[in-house]
Parts: sequence; C-alpha cells; structure tokens
Amino acid sequence: MKKWFFILLLSFLFSNVSAQNEHISSFNALTVTYKFHPKFFLYGEGQLRGIEDYSYPDYYEIKGGIGYNLTKNHKPFIGIGRYVTYKSHSLDKEEFRVWLQDVIDLKSGKFKFENRFRAEKSWFYDPQKDLHSDRYRFRYRLNISVPLNSESVKPGTVFANVYDEIFFVTEKPSFARNRVYGGIGYQIDENFGIASGYLWQREFAKSGNKNLHFLYLALNLTIDDSDDKNYNFPGAD
Repeated sequence: MKKWFFILLLSFLFSNVSAQNEHISSFNALTVTYKFHPKFFLYGEGQLRGIEDYSYPDYYEIKGGIGYNLTKNHKPFIGIGRYVTYKSHSLDKEEFRVWLQDVIDLKSGKFKFENRFRAEKSWFYDPQKDLHSDRYRFRYRLNISVPLNSESVKPGTVFANVYDEIFFVTEKPSFARNRVYGGIGYQIDENFGIASGYLWQREFAKSGNKNLHFLYLALNLTIDDSDDKNYNFPGAD
C-alpha cells in the first residue's frame, strides 16, 4: 500500500510540473561539520545547482561559519558566504552574504522539531550592468525529522525529514520565497551520511511569481571525536 501511494504521489508531482511547463532542476551539496570543542563547532558547505538545465550547473555557493552549543538543543551560529549565478554560460550575479542564526530543537518521542531563525545581509554585484546593491532578508524554517529504524540517528539509521521555510525581505513584496522539502537520509557510519529528496521553491516578485522544482542530493561529513555525538543534517539551504 505504501509503495503504491509513493508511486501515485510521484506521478502527480511530475505530471503537475509538466502541465505548468516547468522542469526539474538539480540541487547538490557537500557539508562538513567539525566539532573541535565541547561547545564550539565549525561548519562549511559547497553547492552546485543546475537551475535552467538539470545537468549543467549555473549556480554555485560556498559558505561557512562557527556555531556554539549553548545547550544540546540550542545552537547560535554566525556565517559568511559567496554566491554566484550564471546565465547563458556567462556570469550574471555575484553575492556576498553574512548572517546570524539561532537553532532551537524540540523533541517529542522520536521526532525532532528544529526551529531555525536567520537574519541575513547581502551585497550584490551585476557585472552586466556594473551595478551594486544590497538587501536584508529574514528566514524561518521548521524542520521535522524522525529515525525510521532506530530510536535516534546513529550509524546505520535511515531517517525521514520534511520542512517548510519562509523568507521575508525589507522591500516589496516582503514575502519573497517559500520552500517545502521532503526526503530521506542514511547515516552510513560515524562520519558520513547522505540525504536526498524533492524541494519545491516558490519565488514571489513584482515581475511575476515562479516555481522551481529541485531533486536534492547531499553528502554530509561529521568530524566529532567526543562521546556525545550529534549528527547534523542541515537540509537544502
């Protein structure tokens, strides 16, 4: 029954994308979390996306930062990153971003509810017009995850997660984006984990709204020699 439900869900998804003359894009990520102190950790991430063409990357980002384990379930973070977009194989936009973030986890049985709050400041450069601009953006994400074959995420665990993230900016329209994700992952061993799923992204703009559909694939590396390990799956960001 579950198998047929999953097949019907995928059929509905792809027929709906096709009916709207939209297409599937690629979203690939490599993340590294290094816990170098009982309270502090470093985080880095690289991304490649094929937005216009699934097999040809036209967007990349590289970012990282430092976080602090205020408690086991409360992790403030500060980060920086560079983001680059291409169109027709030419550089279209560059972005430099800094952000402050707070993550608060709540647990109920096997379920973990991650509440992520983020405030961002971005500086943009458009090389085609030689134009500089900046932006403030605010984000909130509720990410729900659950291990499927164990009581907690550990080596050998298969898990599922879904989330919804909303984006607000200071200019109009203030509600700029909505992301909805659903997928599964597998913690291979103490260091490596993989995750994959479907991400729907709705863009709101004065010129018109736009839907993006991504197949997400990520490899997560955790470096943590402590006895109290906490496997982190950041999700599409």
